[in-house]
Amino acid sequence: MSRDHDLPRVPSRRVLLKGAAAGVALTAVSGAPTASAASAPRKAAPYLNPLVPRRADPHITRHTDGSYYFTATVPEYDRIVLRRSRTLNGLATAAESVIWRAHTTGPMGAHIWAPELHRVDGKWYIYFASAPAEDVWAIRIWVLENAHPNPLKGTWTEKGQIKTAWETFSLDATTFTHRGTHYLAWAQHEPGMDNNTALWLSEMADPWTLTGPQIRLSTPEYDWECVGYKVNEGPYVLKRNGRVFLTYSASATDYHYCVGLLTADARGDLMDPANWSKSPAPVFTSNDSTKQYGPGHNCFTVAEDGRTDVLVYHARQYKEITGDPLNDPNRHTRIQKFGWNPDGTPDFGVPVADTVKESA
Repeated sequence: MSRDHDLPRVPSRRVLLKGAAAGVALTAVSGAPTASAASAPRKAAPYLNPLVPRRADPHITRHTDGSYYFTATVPEYDRIVLRRSRTLNGLATAAESVIWRAHTTGPMGAHIWAPELHRVDGKWYIYFASAPAEDVWAIRIWVLENAHPNPLKGTWTEKGQIKTAWETFSLDATTFTHRGTHYLAWAQHEPGMDNNTALWLSEMADPWTLTGPQIRLSTPEYDWECVGYKVNEGPYVLKRNGRVFLTYSASATDYHYCVGLLTADARGDLMDPANWSKSPAPVFTSNDSTKQYGPGHNCFTVAEDGRTDVLVYHARQYKEITGDPLNDPNRHTRIQKFGWNPDGTPDFGVPVADTVKESA
């Protein structure tokens, strides 16, 4: 997948998960299984959807030990949670630990949104958005650090706010490494711009400090990016086929919410805005047939086989919402496999229906 720390350390990504039978007997020439066929690995269970109810802005990372870690926005917007499982489906029932709570007053006191867990230089980091308890829309990006090998143990230390070029509404930070350089991508309002948020990129001096400058990758311009609000947010990187893809979410958080795509040549300078192109149409949208609405704020991981690409996102099961969508708690975490188009771009398909069974 796109991130080294999402991959187990397996040769050529072709080794099956631990527990798959070694030395499975070959099928007879006639096609009939031999007596030892019962020891063959069983077909992978279809993904559960929704995977985790009432968890928005989901982030799943697969550590090098094969464990999956899950975090997401909780509807109370007051804490950061973490789950661990050896399988993706296991995250549905895995114990959920609260690893950090909002402050009762002052900074980091409200709107705890969109946490992401990343392993950087041998430590765990969580990037999240929050606001002061007394000024709940003064949302900024903050960082937690944990030096323990197990992010469910040890101590989470507050490293502070990531300082960007302006003290304006900012959120949805993600980090990635490309050709040895650490980057941060995020969403932020630029003073004087007629939008809510645009997408930004900067190199990093360390996991909580930008080197600058920061460049604008995208601002809402197409109609589908400007429904309800002019929003580009929730960036996430996927590297494949000689390109760096950056997905993002657009428009209001109701059924208009959708996923867009930016693309850059992996050999180019990612800090040159001219090297990025935007797809003119969204690449993942609401679907009446499967009854999934407002899919977005996605990330990517890899299946247990170490090969199959998996899309992680949230969506609702109904189209119409009463009141502010941010007060509607029913954005559920969902996962599904995705493939690739002949031109080398990702093919996300449509949001799958609830409890759909997928082929292995």
